[in-house]
Amino acid sequence: MLKTFSITDIGRKRKINQDYIYTSENAVGHLPNLFIVADGMGGHNAGDYASKLTVETMVSQIENSFEQQPTRIFEKAISAANEVIRRKAAGEPGMEGMGTTVVAATCMGRHLQVANVGDSRLYVVGRQIRQITRDHSLVEEMVRIGSISQAEARIHPDKNIITRAVGAGETVEADYFAVDLEEGDVVLMCTDGLTNMLEDEEIRMIMSGARDIVEKAQSLVDAANANGGKDNISVVLIELEDK
Repeated sequence: MLKTFSITDIGRKRKINQDYIYTSENAVGHLPNLFIVADGMGGHNAGDYASKLTVETMVSQIENSFEQQPTRIFEKAISAANEVIRRKAAGEPGMEGMGTTVVAATCMGRHLQVANVGDSRLYVVGRQIRQITRDHSLVEEMVRIGSISQAEARIHPDKNIITRAVGAGETVEADYFAVDLEEGDVVLMCTDGLTNMLEDEEIRMIMSGARDIVEKAQSLVDAANANGGKDNISVVLIELEDK
């Protein structure tokens, strides 16, 4: 059994919300459940259109997929979304250059399958907080090769430049992760509007101090806004409940 809650907030500085989320505790195609978070980019309304269209395309593809293996299901859905975004961007004035991050997950018992493109993240939060996804961003590449530290990455002027996105190229490459969950773990999926405003340990402390899943999510959004709310903030929380 899953208990889930999701919330998206425009933040303090932005005029439109370019984030888009989808959650289903019930089966979608051959997946037992489905959770997607996307953070769009592009001028005017192109970013919010890109994230919404990507998620809708993925859900439709997953509903109709003949694949059985979650990684293959995600791979084909993300590829299809990339084609749709590219086609739309080429044919519509004002949509040129639009794209989106995407992080998707499905939970099979205590086993979590994850797909990721861009810098929206998935964490597992328990007694510790673990970032499962790896950001596809310029500063993350710099951290990996040792040219800057993780602390320097947080305040680097280029921290919002991402190196992979749905719609950015002819093809798109996602990363895939498999995670075994333990009792008491909470899955957190979020956009960078949360993680740019809060340190990982702050996120863990806020979640551990909240009474339930709704208060956890709302408290995270409130804290991100209190710290500046410079971007849209989206949070999806997933808790496993023993039957």
